[in-house]
Amino acid sequence: MRTRLADIAAQAGVSEATVSRVLNSRPGVAEDTRRAVLTALDVLGYERPARLRRRSAGLVGLMVPELDNPIFPAFAQVIERALAHHGYTPVLCTQTPGGATEDDYTELLLERGVSGIIFVSGLHSDSGADLSRYVRLVERGLPVVFVNGWADGIDAPFISSDESVAVELAIGHLASLRHRHIGLAVGPERYVPTARKIAGFRRGLRETFGIDDADPWIERSLFSVEGGQAAAGTLLDRGATAVVCGSDLMALGVIRAVRERGMTVPGDVSVVGYDDSPLVAFTDPPLTTVRQAVAPMGAAAVRALLDEIGGGRAPRTELVYRPELVVRGSTGPAAVPTVVVPADVEAAAAHDRDAVVLPAPVVVLPGQVGDVPAPAAPA
Repeated sequence: MRTRLADIAAQAGVSEATVSRVLNSRPGVAEDTRRAVLTALDVLGYERPARLRRRSAGLVGLMVPELDNPIFPAFAQVIERALAHHGYTPVLCTQTPGGATEDDYTELLLERGVSGIIFVSGLHSDSGADLSRYVRLVERGLPVVFVNGWADGIDAPFISSDESVAVELAIGHLASLRHRHIGLAVGPERYVPTARKIAGFRRGLRETFGIDDADPWIERSLFSVEGGQAAAGTLLDRGATAVVCGSDLMALGVIRAVRERGMTVPGDVSVVGYDDSPLVAFTDPPLTTVRQAVAPMGAAAVRALLDEIGGGRAPRTELVYRPELVVRGSTGPAAVPTVVVPADVEAAAAHDRDAVVLPAPVVVLPGQVGDVPAPAAPA
């Protein structure tokens, strides 16, 4: 034992007595010195005493569903940076098809004695999932924070983006470009963010165009490029001139579908994404999208978790962050139908150069907005 103490003391640059006080959790040792001794243990390959593992390891679990969607690495980077700034080491857990599940990772993190866990778009966002897994974590005193997806009955902080407002912002932008046949391509409705997007879409069509039945303009698919492409096929068949998407990846799929039909974006169809993932500003065309407030949301999640770890109590209400519309090149004015002028009219105009051509009278019918007809539901 003395040899081991001497090795640790030499590595940490302290006395053997100091090493002994740290290992036995005795007072009188500065925090920096204690951390140096524990680091020396790790460097030399010695196992930390059980009573020191959870508190001193400073590990925090970060659970994300995947890394294929660029928005999740963006959240991970913000959260990891904030945790490291406060002296905590994040343990990133990502799920893969056929691999470890969220529950598997949670058990692993508990075995490692993590100080808390942040769940980003986890099972808590699935309205059909069993939430008792989270209730058990809270009951055992583990600090947890949830990002994007509200679940009633869990005594923990929630941080979310306002998905409903995001879609309303997109509809308002497209309406200003005189689009009236607007579709929504989203993922499965059992997910809370999707349900909120659909609610915002219904409200947007009703308040902007007076359309009460939005169902014909909603297509549910997968949160992927292929999912967006499949949803776009149906919406384009129904006459959509613009598509609002549940993610930037879906928006790229919609653009692919438009081009496969020999049409252009935004010349024939305008496309709006969601997330403002890295690199979408450099796509062809640059993608108009609704930006999640990733940086402030990640910072808020870390702050709430640290409050819980420190023995405080973070607010139990859902903190909802307003997204921001970012206009780029994938949206443009609705295409104007080509008007063919009869030859006799053209000849008459050429004959009388002083003739004054008056615009056709505008007739406003019920169900129309201003002088622009509201879209009819597709057959």
